[in-house]
Amino acid sequence: MTSAPDAAVTAPDAAATASDAVVTGVGLALPGARHAADLLRTTREPTEPVDPGTLIGRRGLRYKDRATQLALCAAQDVLRSSGLLPADGEGGLTVPGDSVGVAVSSNLGNLDTVCEVASAIAAETTSRISPMALPNASSNVIASSVAMQHGLRGPNLMFCNGPTSGLDAVYWAAALVSAGRCDRAVVIGVETANPVVEGLLGGVAEGLLDGAVALVVESGPAARARGARPMAALGPYTRQGSVRAVVERVLPEGRPAPGIWFTSQEKPPAVGTPGFPDAPRHDPTGVFGRADGALGVLQCAAAVGRFGSYPTGTALITTGDDTDDAVAGLLLHSAREERP
Repeated sequence: MTSAPDAAVTAPDAAATASDAVVTGVGLALPGARHAADLLRTTREPTEPVDPGTLIGRRGLRYKDRATQLALCAAQDVLRSSGLLPADGEGGLTVPGDSVGVAVSSNLGNLDTVCEVASAIAAETTSRISPMALPNASSNVIASSVAMQHGLRGPNLMFCNGPTSGLDAVYWAAALVSAGRCDRAVVIGVETANPVVEGLLGGVAEGLLDGAVALVVESGPAARARGARPMAALGPYTRQGSVRAVVERVLPEGRPAPGIWFTSQEKPPAVGTPGFPDAPRHDPTGVFGRADGALGVLQCAAAVGRFGSYPTGTALITTGDDTDDAVAGLLLHSAREERP
């Protein structure tokens, strides 16, 4: 598990080395969303929960917790959409398995399993725990399950890092690619809605995300070599102590305003507030629920959806607000945008 405690110091300078990273695929396992453009909706619609067995078949899902099942759905979707798996489902990876890493972000994904295991041990003994269920209590079970399911033998990371976790995962995936540790990485954000999470957060299940979102972050040369079409390109990333500090670092004075700002602030500064970009705001959690560790990945996927309608421009993405221990920010470019 990685929490990147020094990211606030190292990430802004390191981000420049990841500037050739691109997004070549989006995968979804979300209620009522089949395409990235669906993440731009502003109204909640009644939908049924995602059924993993319907999406990817029930084989291999037995004994896996819901967070892992949802992540496996999003992983298969993104591998196919990026051309790393054949669209017809026949055959395996179209690239060597050791060229693909995995970075998963989930703050609460398997909390229900952890609590169930702890309660069972407290009430009885460890002999009460099924050897098939116990691995689900591991913090990295989601990332390792995705890797084993598809033979992804590159670096494997699990992020449980609070409000910034999803964007941290996207950045560190790009850093792995930039450093040559792998050519591409599957980045997944996943959270589940269940009574345990609901009780911890003091909310209701209807206000929580129950789904997964995935991206393929790939080096530009690797994407071009296999003929993949980039959907977006990663710009500068930073992790600071306030939203203003993030905006100043990612969008220095004189830089054009982004076409849209994906923000998770409960009350983002109004358009026209000095020091903040004059761009429309969008928060997908209003439709899909509180996303926690999945938020940054969800926002990036939504930005890709916007680029489908606005093929030039940039999207500013921030996670966290001034009441959190850190705020992360990333500038995502349309694949057609000329970057400075």
